[in-house]
Amino acid sequence: MSRFDWTPSPILPTKRVSFADVGYEEMVDRAHRLAPTLAARAEQCEKLRRLPDETERDLHEAGLFRFVQPRRMGGAELDVGIFIDVCAAIARVCPSTAWNVGNLASHHWMLGYFPPETQEELWDVSLDVLIATSLAFAGGRGRKVDGGWEVTGRWPLSSGVDNCDWNMLGFMVRDDSGAVVDQRFALAHRSQYEIIDTWHAVGLCGTGSKDVACTALFVPERRTLSAWSFDGNPHPGTPVNDTPLFRLPLLALGPYVLSGVMLGCAQGAYDLVVGAARKRNATNTGVPVNVNPTVQIKIAEASARIDNAEVIMKRVCEHAMSVARAGTEPRQEDKVRYRRDAFFATRACLEAVDILMTVAGSGGLYTTGPMQRLFRDAHAANAHVMFSPEIQGALFGQHALGSPGPRPLL
Repeated sequence: MSRFDWTPSPILPTKRVSFADVGYEEMVDRAHRLAPTLAARAEQCEKLRRLPDETERDLHEAGLFRFVQPRRMGGAELDVGIFIDVCAAIARVCPSTAWNVGNLASHHWMLGYFPPETQEELWDVSLDVLIATSLAFAGGRGRKVDGGWEVTGRWPLSSGVDNCDWNMLGFMVRDDSGAVVDQRFALAHRSQYEIIDTWHAVGLCGTGSKDVACTALFVPERRTLSAWSFDGNPHPGTPVNDTPLFRLPLLALGPYVLSGVMLGCAQGAYDLVVGAARKRNATNTGVPVNVNPTVQIKIAEASARIDNAEVIMKRVCEHAMSVARAGTEPRQEDKVRYRRDAFFATRACLEAVDILMTVAGSGGLYTTGPMQRLFRDAHAANAHVMFSPEIQGALFGQHALGSPGPRPLL
């Protein structure tokens, strides 16, 4: 096998550091300790429209990109619920940074499902390598050629792409009739695709979720993988990563990579609004806001949504880990329930943010304050396909009702 010769980004750490002995609570604490620094950079991150280099360095140093990397490669390999807690801690102050942490950390997890030689091709050069992706399979097309695949396409919403050396590009495989027979990922180096600066957005402005494109790119077989490999059954990476985290149905749990961002937006909004309401007088009456029964009820409504959303998210992750530890095959009814619970929990978070915005009043509108950012970013995050009731709810309903149709990619 001839390996691809690549040079890591100058922002990546040059020293190989292991986080294998960093536990769950310590990793979450690291996210909380970094939060004040990220809060101070939140406006800069938005204006830059990508993750600032100094923030990337801080995240590398804390190991916050490597919490689900295989322990054998120096990753922490923590339970999947770590996405919720770490991303929520960061999203309280900078949802864009949290979005990139969730996305880019998850691609170490995904890489662990690829063949061992592909994992080594990247991690032997840098344990800290950052990989972007685009799940828009319809944006790419591929055809089988000698030794691999020829891939062409243009993909939107490749979050964090400016900070990444590699990209996992989703593409469709069709038969002669045009019917889709597979959906695959192609792992491509940044020298092999074009980054197109399209990310001018109203929310999650600092995620750098730009388009990428390539034409007739040859990708060797070892660097492509069927998306069906992430269904919780043995996969090409199993010989070296046969541990509970890598037995999970990764695509079914995909929403939980980012649902913590929604939770953190809601938690951050609650802290801001409740803290201000305790000391604020209404501008039209001069009466303290905290004695208004309507405000009190709204605070209770928002709080109940936030707390229950967190319970739902963590219950899913705990259930999935228990199934993986038992060594049993994930059931389809559980997979569709994971997706159902994700859209329901994130919708509760969005509703909480909207309720809190009405309590914040005109004070929440100032661009100099963080409330408007949390409001915008929560609405932007909710637009993700993984949180769509129309799509994710329909998956559950189809299964529950025994409706005919193709088996969903979970």
